[in-house]
Amino acid sequence: MARPIRCWHFLPEDMRGGYGSEPPWHDGETREVEGPPRMCAYGYHGSRCIIDALAYTRGPIICRVDIDGDVLTDTDKIVGRRRKLLWHLGTASSERILHEFACWCAERALRRERRADREPDERSWGAIEAKRQWLLGEITNEELAAASDAARDAASDAARDAARAAAWAAASDAARAAQERKLLRMIMAARRR
Repeated sequence: MARPIRCWHFLPEDMRGGYGSEPPWHDGETREVEGPPRMCAYGYHGSRCIIDALAYTRGPIICRVDIDGDVLTDTDKIVGRRRKLLWHLGTASSERILHEFACWCAERALRRERRADREPDERSWGAIEAKRQWLLGEITNEELAAASDAARDAASDAARDAARAAAWAAASDAARAAQERKLLRMIMAARRR
């Protein structure tokens, strides 16, 4: 029998998988489907890289899982007949990590633009600061939304510049690896608390 593949998976706050059709998951629990798995259609999915798992998230709960049983692999996900939930972070921890991670990624992108002599719009920097203030409870949801709207307008203006897209494409592999390392460090630090 093949060894399980250690993966990442996200669940909604109620811990119910299967688009809400399953009962809540519990740490240490293993579930199995009958019949062969099919990528994106049937079976238990996960991703080896946390960054890949983010692309498929249906909720904020960060889960570490093992997947096995007739495993099929794709470039960024796997599917198998069985999934065991090894552990998960609670809602508050998971959500805080994801918000802080988004701020970190946005700042990296803005600094990369600055190093390329393309000074980012101040509204983008302001949105990151507003998000951090919101995380600390210093501003309201409405104030955060206003800062986000301003940053979205700034991003829309910047999107017309093809050089920004080219700079992002050239840095994407290195940025992705850095994002993976950063998010893993944040998760492991939360687990130690």
